[in-house]
Amino acid sequence: MTQALRKLVTFDEFVAKYPDNSKKRYELYDGVVIEMSQPTDEPKLINY
Repeated sequence: MTQALRKLVTFDEFVAKYPDNSKKRYELYDGVVIEMSQPTDEPKLINY
């Protein structure tokens, strides 16, 4: 089985394709675009 290679995205391409005013949030990580979850209003308790 072969796996398709992802095209890495440059910062300029990312800014042009994923504007700040979109309803979804994205991050660019090592050339890969990642869709982020929406923030919530309630605080989360972190246990260590």
